[in-house]
Amino acid sequence: MEEVTYAGKELEIFQHARVWKKYFAHFIKPYLDGKVLEVGAGIGATTEFLCDGRQESWTCLEPDQQLFEKLKSKINSEDLPSSCIAMKGTIDDLDPNQKFNAILYIDVLEHIADDALELAKAGALLADKGYMIVLSPAHQVVYSAFDKSIGHHRRYNKASLKRVMPRYLDQKKLGYLDSIGFLASLMNRYMLHQPLPTLRQIKIWDNCIIPISRIADVLSFYSMGRSVLGVWRKRVSEEI
Repeated sequence: MEEVTYAGKELEIFQHARVWKKYFAHFIKPYLDGKVLEVGAGIGATTEFLCDGRQESWTCLEPDQQLFEKLKSKINSEDLPSSCIAMKGTIDDLDPNQKFNAILYIDVLEHIADDALELAKAGALLADKGYMIVLSPAHQVVYSAFDKSIGHHRRYNKASLKRVMPRYLDQKKLGYLDSIGFLASLMNRYMLHQPLPTLRQIKIWDNCIIPISRIADVLSFYSMGRSVLGVWRKRVSEEI
């Protein structure tokens, strides 16, 4: 197993973005049945909003030792449902014969240098009709000191995210979320130049901006946003 240390320092701050997590969870939870794999589960702050206990199993895959220990602690203390299993490692450490009904990359894919290869490996672990779900920061134009400081290789748009998906996955959903947050990201990129938002800023964004974005996203038909969300479904074996 290759030892991996997470470069970012934002997980502790962003765990307080509860309104945002509830918002994107609304779009993702309908696809989360059976056996679920969450790649880069971190400290389980997102798992808390997505795993509701009805899944057969929920594998929390995390390569960083310190984050893995925090994840295990949450599971052991029953802060996460009993279906959750903590596993230290990357996609390469999983049994290639294991199959999942859904695989999640929530603010993770942008940290991986070879994203296309990563998704090809993940796609091989998907069961027929299983879902690949990706939520990532959107628009390279707002790539900032913050992105660099936490180890982002890139930000995506709909076209670039589609390009790295395996050909045997059919698109079910693809759009942007948090349109007002996108404008705030532009301001940070060209005016504030902050390497890391403060807790106060996160709470203002979460409590004030996200509720407005929920309305603006609908009015704009999810055509603009700070994040891009995509859902793809794997064809049955004989159709690949």
